[in-house]
Order: sequence, then structure tokens, then C-alpha cells
Amino acid sequence: MKKYHLKNLDCASCAAKIERGVSQLDEVKFVSVNFATSTMTLDCVDDEKALKEISAIEPDVQVVEPNHYSGDLSKSELFENKSELLRILLTVVLLLGGLLLEDQFFKPSFLIGQYLVYGIAYLVSGYKVIWTAGKNMIKGKFFDEQFLMAIATLGAIAIDEIPEAVAVMLFYVVGEFFQDFAVNRSRKSVQSLLALKPEYANLKLNGELRQVDPETVAVGQIIVVKAGEKIPLDGEVVEGISLVDTSALTGESIPSPVNPEDTVLSGMINKSGVLTIKVAKLYKESSIARILELVENAAGKKAETEKFITTFARYYTPVVVFSALALALLPPLLIAGATFEDWIYRALVVLVISCPCALVISIPLGYFGGIGGAAKRGILVKGSNYLDALTQLKAVVFDKTGTLTKGEFSVSQIVTANSFS
Repeated sequence: MKKYHLKNLDCASCAAKIERGVSQLDEVKFVSVNFATSTMTLDCVDDEKALKEISAIEPDVQVVEPNHYSGDLSKSELFENKSELLRILLTVVLLLGGLLLEDQFFKPSFLIGQYLVYGIAYLVSGYKVIWTAGKNMIKGKFFDEQFLMAIATLGAIAIDEIPEAVAVMLFYVVGEFFQDFAVNRSRKSVQSLLALKPEYANLKLNGELRQVDPETVAVGQIIVVKAGEKIPLDGEVVEGISLVDTSALTGESIPSPVNPEDTVLSGMINKSGVLTIKVAKLYKESSIARILELVENAAGKKAETEKFITTFARYYTPVVVFSALALALLPPLLIAGATFEDWIYRALVVLVISCPCALVISIPLGYFGGIGGAAKRGILVKGSNYLDALTQLKAVVFDKTGTLTKGEFSVSQIVTANSFS
């Protein structure tokens, strides 16, 4: 089973489409796409075929192998957030400018100027949506949120309601901006727990110490952990006596003594002496690696509500599109005095308010926000399904100090005497 990072995966329904499309390949035994962490877990006979299928479903998504991906998206995310914010601000300025000047300048003789100002605002805010919808339509893929927004806004322009088309597209882009912001914030909360990961190991070779990546150390090799350093790999102490802080693994606030022949685990912190350790497990099998994997994959264990909403969204969008079409065509044909202009306008309103993107993202994001918030406080919830289970709890019993408290003392007050400051 292999894990991939999906770069540019910015849509929850896109993640569902990728998972559904790849799972239908005969070569695929298991696939799970996690939108919250932008990762895909794949068990496949022919990985290349699965990756080509992803490119066919979502051409903008880039598949990156774990060893080629740093995991730190903070700089790129910051840049993307800034560019999105600039687009939103420019659209707001153009839209407000157009509305303020409309009565004075956009008379019939200035119709070209009106379309120019609003047209630029529309393209600035909605070019990505229109471009994506067009590419999907060429491939015969309809009924996604980009299609709904494109049809609704272009329809508004067609019935000469261009300011409303710009406003609708602006609201959609603002919604996407806050959605991305919320997802990124939750991702960073989960990634904050990755600070547990040891950055290096002091490998002892021919009597010399060399700093190496813990993933490159083999079983049976000797590593040295100095006071204040994290133990990078599971192993057995062969030399040295010390106290180790196990709070990251067990929650125990009191340091534990270790002596030669004792077992130590990665993620513990050496508090006092120097320890010489014989490595017992590879990094990927070590305690800390397994904890980090649980954290990263937590949102992959989906709750029943998440599974339902993903399935529901597949059928929801086509129903909305055909309902809007019926709303636009049937009343003018069946009701006396009803006009196509009024009912097309109402059908476009239905398309806009029925966009499934918020529906598809809200529930998974709610669960992922819970997992991320808990991880930020050092609490590991192993999946969304366990969050549901926690709601059924009636009582919780804790066994020791340090589980609920940090067990760290701090100065609360300084009282001076005898003229000392």
C-alpha cells in the first residue's frame, strides 16, 4: 500500500470523483482519497494506470510521491491565499465602482462601458470557474459546482443582469476562499503534532558520530542520544543511565529512569545522561512513525454521515439542474401571464443557492476540524468515526496526574522582603 500527495486538490467533490473513478479500475484493490490532508492511499497492481486515471478525471491535480513531497505547504498556501484575496478585492472595487457610477454614466449610450467594467470584474473573479467548467463540459462531465455557477452567472448575463452575475461569482469565490482557509488551518493543526518527529539521529560509525536522517538507520546499528535530544528510533540501551520524558507517548509527566538493557521508544526525550542505543526497528516501524501515521490518516476513517453526504452529492446535482430547467420552462408554458424572463431568473436563483460545494465540504471539514483541534492539544483521535463514538460517552475515568495536566510547575507570584527588589 502506497501513499501519494495530491497537489492542487481544492474541491471536496473532486476528491470523491477521483476516489470513485480509481476504485472502478480492475487493478485497484483499495483506494482512499482524503481531501482534508490532500492525500491518497492506494493498493494497486499497476500504480501508473491509476495515476493516469487521476489525470484524466482531474487534469489540474498533480500526484506527488511521499519521498518527493516535503509536507510543508505554508509558503505556497500563503501565496495562493494572497493572490485569491487580491482577486476578491479587485472584484469588489470594480463591482462597487460600477454600481456607484451606473446611474450617471451607464445610460443606453454608455452600455459598452457598463459591460466593460462589469465584464472585467466577472472575468477577474470567475475565470477559474468558467475555464474548469468548459474543460469538464468538453470531456462530457457535467453536474458539478463549476457547471452550476457557470450556467447561473452566464444566464444572468444573458438576461441583462450582469451586476448580479458578478455579485454571485464574487460570493462563490469568497466562500471558496474561506473554505480553503479553514481546511489549511485544520491541516496546520494536525501538522503541529508532527513536531514530535525526530529530525536526526547521531549514528556511531567507526568510533565517530554522524548526524543522519532517522529513516536511513538500519536495525542493529548504534546511535547516541545526548541530554535534551529526542530518541529517534526504538531500541535497547547498551550504555548509559538517564531519565527520559515519555509524555509525548504516554502522557506520563514524571520522567522514567532507564538503564542498560532497557527498551526505549522513539519520541521519548532524554533528560540527563548520554545514552548509547542499539536500534531494534526501522524508522517506519517505530512508535513515533506509527503515531504520526495515525494522525495523518485520522480523517481517512470516515464517519457514516460523511459516507452518506458523498453518495448523496452524486445524485443531488443532476436533480437540481433538471429541476431548475423545469422551473424555467414549465410555468411560462402552463401558467397564464407567466413570462420566460421571470422564470428563467428564478431558475438561475435555484442553481446558485443549490451549489453542492458547501454541502460536500461542510460535514468532512467539521470532522477534520475536530480532529485537528484535538491534535493541536496533543489528543489523538484515530478517525471521524471515533468522534461520533465520543458523543455517546456518559463518563470518563482518568488514571493519573499528567493525563489531564501537564505536570509542569511555573512561578505564580514573587514576594520580596528586606528591601530586595
